[in-house]
Amino acid sequence: MEQNQRPRPAEQKIDFGAIGSAIKKHRKLYYKTLPVAFVIACLISLSIPDYYTCKVVLAPETNAAGNTGSLMSLASSFGVNLNGMGNPQGADAFTPTLYPDLMKSLDFKATLFPVKVKYKDRQDWMTYYDYLKNEWKEPWWKDCFGLRAPKKQKDTIVNTFELTGEQARIAGMINKNVVCKIDKKTNLIDIDVTAQDPYVAAMLADSVKTRLQAFLTDYRTNKARHDLAYAEKLYKEAKHDYDRSRQLYGDFMDHNQDVILESVRQKQIDLENEAQLMYNNYTAVSAQLLAAKAKVQQETPAFTTLQSATVPLGKTGPKGKLIVLICLFLAALGTTIYVLSKEKQLKPLLGIS
Repeated sequence: MEQNQRPRPAEQKIDFGAIGSAIKKHRKLYYKTLPVAFVIACLISLSIPDYYTCKVVLAPETNAAGNTGSLMSLASSFGVNLNGMGNPQGADAFTPTLYPDLMKSLDFKATLFPVKVKYKDRQDWMTYYDYLKNEWKEPWWKDCFGLRAPKKQKDTIVNTFELTGEQARIAGMINKNVVCKIDKKTNLIDIDVTAQDPYVAAMLADSVKTRLQAFLTDYRTNKARHDLAYAEKLYKEAKHDYDRSRQLYGDFMDHNQDVILESVRQKQIDLENEAQLMYNNYTAVSAQLLAAKAKVQQETPAFTTLQSATVPLGKTGPKGKLIVLICLFLAALGTTIYVLSKEKQLKPLLGIS
């Protein structure tokens, strides 16, 4: 057993004195790199345009059944039970956690293209699409390195199935500037809208909130609205048939008041039965129409605005102090690594033999 034991190598000790001496020896190098890093950080900070963020907070009400109480009571009077209508699990499957994914969809982003915005000190309005295309400022290095997309493409009708290069670029900018976040504990919806003008940011935040509510309402009630349209069609047909049968029965009775022929009585019974059948069908379809209206109301999401859109008082970025600190830290770190490597102190520090 003793033969198999290998001698342990002596543990390398970090010589902090040697490291300090190496840094002190090349301290003039820090006097060169740190000022240069400071100037570069200032140039980067000044080159990034100011931007502002406006936040809107919404509280969605996932259960809107309380709003349908009157319709449910009215429908129940016709013998229709709305409590088991539809698939509750399917309705509950559409939770607020899906809202950010819906906002990232092209269908929603395309609805923001025609939103009207304006600067506070200007009278002319422009679309959000034109604002991002013509008014949005980029750092100078995007032009130097060819990172800015060309703007020579002619605008066409927006087709989410096949976007143009310019439309795809604008959609990508919207995806970065309009962000939706969900608090999984409270289900609160945070909508952050970023623009390079505080007034435009507030206007966009309010428009995004309104369009999100309309978009989600259309999405949630799509099937229910189709069912309602079909129920309204059946209702009109049933009412027309009932009115027609009642009119025929009334006309027949007006023209045969004193007639006692058996054939006339039989015709009277047939018309009366047909009118009763049309009435029963009309009543049933009326109840279905009420149920369809209640379903649309039940599926309609309700929102409570906890924080409305307001003009930001201060800019969100760029954070100049943070940029300067990061650049100075990276410059100091890089210079230290170079100095320790040159003085053969880097490998012992990293534990490399």
